[in-house]
Amino acid sequence: MEDQGTRPALGEEPPVVGSGNAPAPPGRVPPNPFSRRSILRALTSPVGWIPGIFLASIVVVLMLSSHFQNFGLGFFGPVWNPNPTDPSVATYGILYFVIGSALTAGFALVLAMLLSLAIAISLVVFLPSPASRILTSLTDLLAGIPSVVYGIWGYVILAPYFSKQLDPALSHYLGWLPGFAASPTEYAGGTGLLLAIFILTIMVVPLTTALLRESLRAIPREQVESGLALGATRWEVLRRVQLPWARRSIPSAVLLGFGRAVGETVAVFMVIGNEVKLPTSLFSGSSTMATLLVGQFDSAFEYPDLLHALVEVALLLLAISLVVNLLGLRYFGSGRMAHVGAGA
Repeated sequence: MEDQGTRPALGEEPPVVGSGNAPAPPGRVPPNPFSRRSILRALTSPVGWIPGIFLASIVVVLMLSSHFQNFGLGFFGPVWNPNPTDPSVATYGILYFVIGSALTAGFALVLAMLLSLAIAISLVVFLPSPASRILTSLTDLLAGIPSVVYGIWGYVILAPYFSKQLDPALSHYLGWLPGFAASPTEYAGGTGLLLAIFILTIMVVPLTTALLRESLRAIPREQVESGLALGATRWEVLRRVQLPWARRSIPSAVLLGFGRAVGETVAVFMVIGNEVKLPTSLFSGSSTMATLLVGQFDSAFEYPDLLHALVEVALLLLAISLVVNLLGLRYFGSGRMAHVGAGA
């Protein structure tokens, strides 16, 4: 038998679910659009879109400024010849700059990952807590040093040592390996790919170390203690429990470290030699896409074609950095979710 109290009166429209005349569920108070919380949410919600608006503005401005003048196969050719005196024969091929960026960032990332993994294991597994806290702070402080300081240190202090001691020794003893055979004129100044890779490695280490360190510390303590209680050594627990767990974050560390290395400008510009050519060894001078922008941007305002080409290089560098960093954050987020799921 129907409940007569719930039926609408004669001539009254029944309430529609989801409409304004539907009664509120019992026990729930309808939100007040003029409450302090609602007003604060309405004011602060657009603020969250500010980073996206800035990023979209940068991309749009770069695209409009480039005029899409040089995009195509010729833009990735091997000949870079702005030729401001005769713009009709100018060519803007950035192949050597792309190769320089890939070599410096790739080698620096490999060395930084090996060094960061060793540092992270030492800080989390083997060192006592007081020493680990101190060394963790010192490692993080490396990320706060301005890049120009790294560049001056590399050019003034390291370049003479590389030219007189390290480069000749490496060429003499490892000259039979690809990339190490070079004449004395190639490493006379000490600047080149090898010094740029060394500086970039030091600059990338704080970021990759922090990611690997937090991955090792995210392991549930019960798993580590249970392994030790069963008689396993610290090395065995590290090899069989902690490293398999931490390897989920290695892709994110690699991608974020590459994004950090490929966009570094000032320090690399001061130590790489800035030569537009295909490097024949690790001691050769080279150039990257970022150093190209720094080296020629001051004179580009006098020559519109050169300015458009540099803006397109900046747009390409921005696209690479965005893709690499977004992939790194995606891996980092999925790795953290995997940790949570495994720990649960």
